[in-house]
Amino acid sequence: MQLVFATNNLNKLKEVQAIVPSHIKLLSLKDIGCIEDIPETQPTIKGNAIQKAEYLKKHYNYDCFADDTGLEVEALNGEPGVYSARYAGPQRNAEDNTNKLLNQLKDKSNRNAQFKTVIALYLNGELHTFTGICKGEITQEKHGEGGFGYDPVFKAEGYKKTFAEITLKEKNKIGHRGKAVAQLIEFLNK
Repeated sequence: MQLVFATNNLNKLKEVQAIVPSHIKLLSLKDIGCIEDIPETQPTIKGNAIQKAEYLKKHYNYDCFADDTGLEVEALNGEPGVYSARYAGPQRNAEDNTNKLLNQLKDKSNRNAQFKTVIALYLNGELHTFTGICKGEITQEKHGEGGFGYDPVFKAEGYKKTFAEITLKEKNKIGHRGKAVAQLIEFLNK
């Protein structure tokens, strides 16, 4: 089976490739010659995932899947949410986003948060969605060198280390994207 993963984010691609079984060949946007930025203009994480998958299906006609992920912080009424990648501005800088988040939370005792990933799959002309959630909290400061995005400040429930301090294998087992991809794989294996 061959599927296009609608992402230009090499970190996401690496995470997903580590989970997907070898009988499913993942193609990147680069592999199919897609160099344009796929629109993400929907007001929800699910909406963005669907929009990206629909765009790819319409313009390239591949069976494909797309994901969108957001960090939802309780004390910030769900922010940054759908705007997680551009929380500190259109430059999409992870360091700036993380610094803004820590600054927004500096006087807050409630640090509860969750990462949410929605995957939209177009297969044989049908749309399917899968959602993975990882509950946890935002730390007071950054810890660790691994991962990407908000990983240095997110600690999953029951864990003492941030996503940036654990291995990719551990993160895929407990994390939001890993949970959504596991549902996708289970569906594809049926």
